[in-house]
Amino acid sequence: MVARPDLNLLVALHALLDERHVSRAAERIGVTQPAASAMLGRLRRHFDDELLERVGNRYQLTPLGAQLQDQAGSVLELSDRLFATKSQFEPATSEREFVLSVADYTAAVLGPELLDAFERQAPRATLRFRRLGMPETYPGEDAEPTVDGLIAPHGSLFHGMPNLPLFTDEWVALVDHGNPAADNPPSAEDLADLNWVLGQFDPHNAPFMLQRLTETGRQLRPHAVTDSFLALPLYITGTDRIAVLQRRLTEAMPLPPALRVIPCPFDAGPINEALWWHPVHTHDAGHRWLRTLIQDTARHLDRDAEPAH
Repeated sequence: MVARPDLNLLVALHALLDERHVSRAAERIGVTQPAASAMLGRLRRHFDDELLERVGNRYQLTPLGAQLQDQAGSVLELSDRLFATKSQFEPATSEREFVLSVADYTAAVLGPELLDAFERQAPRATLRFRRLGMPETYPGEDAEPTVDGLIAPHGSLFHGMPNLPLFTDEWVALVDHGNPAADNPPSAEDLADLNWVLGQFDPHNAPFMLQRLTETGRQLRPHAVTDSFLALPLYITGTDRIAVLQRRLTEAMPLPPALRVIPCPFDAGPINEALWWHPVHTHDAGHRWLRTLIQDTARHLDRDAEPAH
């Protein structure tokens, strides 16, 4: 069994690797310079690595030191959250930061109303939106959580993670008014002849739309792929290109007057957006509040979308 050092050394480790200077690290954590030097010695013995190496008149991190720098910061952040956790959560006085990983589509469609509700209930807290698709935002059940939640469609990469359904959407196509498809919507048989620009949620995998088409026995070759759904209209204006994007997005942002929204020329299936999170957050009072806020905001979106009777 690997010997476990004094956990107080974690703070010293983070400061030493961050500052790369014993005296500055000592001042940062409120100890004397000899005490910080002694801590560095204990850390070097534990990891069997110099961690900091002198190069000329300065120190630089060893490869292991560089690896530990990121890990130490994440562990400290997690420990801060652990000891800040209480059985009750008071949003009106909380200064907690919540981090959500979202596609720009979700940030545009759900984000503004969610931020309004967040500010009303938790005026001193912070809501940070992080771009969906960054490698560290895909937690496995055994991995360390780096975000409070991810908003992504069902059928994404998060099988087995706790989740809540949020809202539904549908796919439409976007073309320029000069494109013949604006007046004569193409059929599924025309797919291969069209000049496609596709969006994707995850820049590290093939566009989900191509996967969906493959499942139905159809194929197309996109001329461009982007992980920014908000940018798609810019690639269509004044061209013969065609894009597939979410109906709610076409309503949430002003489209150039030259663009036309037409039915999607193939069955792309529904969009069922959900909130996903790491199981470690499930019983956290602040996280329960955040989940309720997000779900209530999403329900309001669906109510606004319902046709009047």
